[in-house]
Amino acid sequence: MSEQRKALALISGGLDSMLAARVVMEQGIHVEGVNFYTGFCVEGHTHAIRKRDRARPKRNNALWVAEQLGIRLHIVDVTEQYKGVVINPRYGYGANLNPCLDCKCFMVGKAVEWIEAHGFDFIITGEVVGQRPMSQRRDTMRTVVRESGAGDRLLRPLCAKNLPPTLPEREGWVDRDQLYGFSGRSRKPQMALAERFGLSDYAQPAGGCCFLTDEAYSRKLADLWQARGSREYELDDIMLLKVGRHLRPRPHFKLIIGREEGENNFLQGFRHRFIQLRTVSHPGPLALIDGEAGEEDWELAARITARFSSGRNAEQVELRVEEPQGAQRLLRVAPMSAEEVLPEWYL
Repeated sequence: MSEQRKALALISGGLDSMLAARVVMEQGIHVEGVNFYTGFCVEGHTHAIRKRDRARPKRNNALWVAEQLGIRLHIVDVTEQYKGVVINPRYGYGANLNPCLDCKCFMVGKAVEWIEAHGFDFIITGEVVGQRPMSQRRDTMRTVVRESGAGDRLLRPLCAKNLPPTLPEREGWVDRDQLYGFSGRSRKPQMALAERFGLSDYAQPAGGCCFLTDEAYSRKLADLWQARGSREYELDDIMLLKVGRHLRPRPHFKLIIGREEGENNFLQGFRHRFIQLRTVSHPGPLALIDGEAGEEDWELAARITARFSSGRNAEQVELRVEEPQGAQRLLRVAPMSAEEVLPEWYL
């Protein structure tokens, strides 16, 4: 009997990576999955906090895909190593702060390291020629092969027939005739294949899984870099960018204002790092002051916060200001009117 070959599938949690792994599994290959955690993944964050998203499944889609396929999933934390990709991408950004081509090179490169360390034969991705304008063109796919070091050990089962044969195909580990030639942005072929495999519950095909593709999130990250004077971030920073209203009324500080109870509770966890404001005379939000705000800025921050409380039409709202060291004081302020909260403050 011939030796069973082993492949590592990059599992994002979306439909394409699920199908790519399943197609190769159908040919008797031992497949395991890997998900590289960068901190920017959409899943498992805001929809677990906000009431309006409570109906959405509270699941990590990569783990869920692995369960549906019956394969082992390795979750690898690359948050520190990934910073170089986000901060200084060799091939630049997409429409927002998404370094898609550099990201793909990085992910496949990490997969190469993994298979070489664990004795696997090749790598699987769910890429489709022409699906993404930056990272899934024929020329950029060749860039990924070259820059990652994967060479012909990288198999893209969903569009393999549109590309030169890879090592697994040439060696007969997989039958090229049982691979696919999908191309373009339409997901109908993938959805039809999913139906053929009996897969009906999967993440939205075109939903994306990275906050860096989101215009609003990218704007807040760019503001963070500008305010700090350097293109750096920590995990807490990028998590906070996902939560609350972000307003910068002055260049030297911004407010992060909770939009509902779940966000208030989440922001409360950062009380030892930021000055916090909470309305006490009326139901309302908790707000964090991020930056170098002095006491003279507290009244402005309090008036803005009061605007988002149920006391927005009251003559005065009382708020408690609490510093990270524990010192507290009360402020009584007149809430700002809607016209006073300038549109350019919103990030």
